Amino acid sequence: MPFLGSSDRNKKDHAYFYIMENITGKRALITGGARGLGKAIAYALAKEGVHIAITGRNEAALKDTATELAELGTEVTYAVFDVSNYSAVQEEIERLKKTFGSFDILVNNAGVASFSTVLDMDVADWTSIIQTNLLGTYFVTKTILPQLIEKNQGDIIMVSSTAGLNGAATTSAYSASKFGVIGFADSLMREVRKNNIRVCTLMPSTIASDMSKDLGLTDGDPEKVLQPEDFAELIIANLKLPRRAMLKSASLWSTNP
Repeated sequence: MPFLGSSDRNKKDHAYFYIMENITGKRALITGGARGLGKAIAYALAKEGVHIAITGRNEAALKDTATELAELGTEVTYAVFDVSNYSAVQEEIERLKKTFGSFDILVNNAGVASFSTVLDMDVADWTSIIQTNLLGTYFVTKTILPQLIEKNQGDIIMVSSTAGLNGAATTSAYSASKFGVIGFADSLMREVRKNNIRVCTLMPSTIASDMSKDLGLTDGDPEKVLQPEDFAELIIANLKLPRRAMLKSASLWSTNP
């Protein structure tokens, strides 16, 4: 076998560089993008030159985050709606399509959590978690999907959780919602591969997000605990894979929390 010289290796590396996906100039919708994990994802994408639309229920927080993101030199907008409200999802995404443009990337990040035993958790609270985490993911995906199919290309990132892989005492509602996201994403992936749409399900363990810290799940120690920026970098790496390659799913853990 002939020896590969340094100049040849450089040529090979150079060629490889150009088959990676270029995401600059693409348009991404990130649900739950005002803070925490969603904000970190939006920031990482904006640094890559992706135009960003973030959604959430708190307009003040969305406005502040959008202002920060705009300083990176990319186009930024936001929409205020609850992902569990299908009519609001349809109305606001249609408005975004008209005022911002059609999307290339969807990050289904919006989610809520609450933990209690099956007997102790109020039925309304249990149902609300399913409506936001599972039905909200379905509603937004169903509304965005025609835009991606029309382009015959796109990326959908589903944010699930390790709680969607294994249940635990007091996580029945949250685990049920995240198990559901995994099943929904797996089915969708098999439907839309033929349209060159990549569906990737990511299942992080506890991340030092605002929600996790508010719930007392972690102290957020950056020396030990997964940070939102770590997760965002995984998403960037996934999106930059050559179009021929698709990361179906991945689970990200803290090494030694």
